[in-house]
Amino acid sequence: MHLRLSEEQKMVQKTIRRFVEKELIPLENEVLRNEREGRPSLPPGKLKELQLRAKEAGFWGINTPEEYGGANLGQMMMAIVWMEISKTFVPFAFGGSADNILYYANDEQKQRYLIPTINGEKKSCFAMTEPGAGSDTRNIQMTAVKEGSDWVLNGEKTFITGGNEADFVMVIAITDKERHRETGGRDGVTCFIADREMGWKSEYIHTMGEWGPASLVFDNVRVPEENILGEVNGGYKLGLEWIGFARWIVGARAVGAAERLLQMAIDYSRERVTFGKPIAERQAIQWQIADSAVEIEAARWLTLNAAFTLDQGEDNRHLASIAKLYGSNMGNRVVDRVLQIHGGMGYTRELPIERWYREARLWRIYDGTDEIQRMIIARDLLKGHVKVGQFI
Repeated sequence: MHLRLSEEQKMVQKTIRRFVEKELIPLENEVLRNEREGRPSLPPGKLKELQLRAKEAGFWGINTPEEYGGANLGQMMMAIVWMEISKTFVPFAFGGSADNILYYANDEQKQRYLIPTINGEKKSCFAMTEPGAGSDTRNIQMTAVKEGSDWVLNGEKTFITGGNEADFVMVIAITDKERHRETGGRDGVTCFIADREMGWKSEYIHTMGEWGPASLVFDNVRVPEENILGEVNGGYKLGLEWIGFARWIVGARAVGAAERLLQMAIDYSRERVTFGKPIAERQAIQWQIADSAVEIEAARWLTLNAAFTLDQGEDNRHLASIAKLYGSNMGNRVVDRVLQIHGGMGYTRELPIERWYREARLWRIYDGTDEIQRMIIARDLLKGHVKVGQFI
């Protein structure tokens, strides 16, 4: 057992941290101003410029296989990367990557979709959630009916990240109603790659945070047979694989944001004086800082363990649910404490704390709610898939 980062991992972490401090954090005031005035957080040109600078620094396709020009640093490194990037709310992700399930594409599909996505020439999104099928993924209603060499898709998807900007969507639809019903929704669905020009429409969903998901509407959208991703009726597994990969990333993002917020609280508590003393000398403040530090550390190791397990080629779903559940709730507790420590100033838009407060609330909902994670964890234990005290 070795509970330390390797020298290579430390070097990558340090380099990314410098990039975040030099290139991203200085943009925070601009991002806050743009969002207050109803404009995009960052203009597309600015985001592309940042990605090119990152590419010049060697950060391109961090987890993309080497055969596609990526660095293939592994899931542990991916977790570390997200912890560092999430120390700022500036919307940024390193380029040169694609959704994990897009690698199931056949050779022709890879040329049309995977490689252009990796190269930054196309943008994708994944659509499984529906108005009546969020946590209950088996309750999807969108249908795909075979007509000649095409499949005709009808239905609606909702809360789709990147759906307004995507050139194509990987969408899950029922292709065998009887099979879908008999298996309780676990079978009879297929994943299709649908280009925007095939006819689906998107519109923004306004939320309490700055996340701008989309509602996608499919009205007799014709998708050719060759655009099936994976196998016919094999879409549910792909959907779960996409969701499972995203869960522990939420834990990593929460760790990064909480670290930055805790440092803000520490700095402010040293400066803010009440009744002749810095509030850092007040036990009530000290305990909030201490509790936050302990919880961040716990979430960090839960997340790294989930990522490490995946790197070993092992099933990490149980650990991913634990990391997501604990990490997302930890993030909410920390941002609440930090806002309280800052008092009235924390509630204003002069500081970014209230923005993080709104964003953090989403962590407990998307990619599987708290309730779903608890259900998964309890099921694994009650059915004996995982033993109490078992070191996974």
